[in-house]
Amino acid sequence: MTDVDAHAPLPRSLTRPPVELELIIPAFNERERLPATVAAALGFLARRPWSSAVVVVDNNSVDGTPDCVDRFASSAMGRSVGFHVIGCGDRGKGAAVRRGIETSTARFIGFADADNATPIETLDPVMVLLRAGHGAVIASRHAPGAHLAVEQPRLRRGGGALFRALAHLTLPDIADTQCGFKFFPGPLAREIVRDCRVDGFAFDVELLAHVVRAGHDVVEVPVEWTDQEGSTFSARRDGLRSMTDLLRLSLAR
Repeated sequence: MTDVDAHAPLPRSLTRPPVELELIIPAFNERERLPATVAAALGFLARRPWSSAVVVVDNNSVDGTPDCVDRFASSAMGRSVGFHVIGCGDRGKGAAVRRGIETSTARFIGFADADNATPIETLDPVMVLLRAGHGAVIASRHAPGAHLAVEQPRLRRGGGALFRALAHLTLPDIADTQCGFKFFPGPLAREIVRDCRVDGFAFDVELLAHVVRAGHDVVEVPVEWTDQEGSTFSARRDGLRSMTDLLRLSLAR
């Protein structure tokens, strides 16, 4: 039996047509929140001069998530913005985003949460910074100038503070590693994601750590962020795993 090279390029049949910007939206059981987010992204991108596409990565949803965005796929013909739905059999946000990046051929690529908590208009300054040559451009709720329009519940805020403290062991110069809105030059993202192993919510920290270790910078863009109900993050299911992943990443520095 011949060993498969894990770093070999994917077959062309598994990749999407090249565009300047590709937006990945990982989705696990997001039937209620996803349609509005996709509609907002498609509407915004249609008014921008960049060639672009929106890619929903369904992460083994059991609530019919792919079906709720079928209407966007069926109306894709003749629209200036591409729309794709792909699957990811491995569970976890990190696994879903990694799948989206690996199958992309875009010049710039990034991901946003399905809840649309970060305004899609943030892409305007993001694209300016990406074209200027920065290694990663990320939305930040804690950079100077950021504003929390609607805060998370107190328990979530406490968990977030602990997460940030542990994340700073690996990335001491980044104020907010977890705001779900991050963009990269496509070639860089595809290169570094090959060495990412975290499938869960600490994936963002691992990805940014690889950017920094590769000698690139990370720019934080302050945003007005709004907490949205219906998060699929479970403190019991995901919290301990995320903390363990963060500690492992800090030891790998």
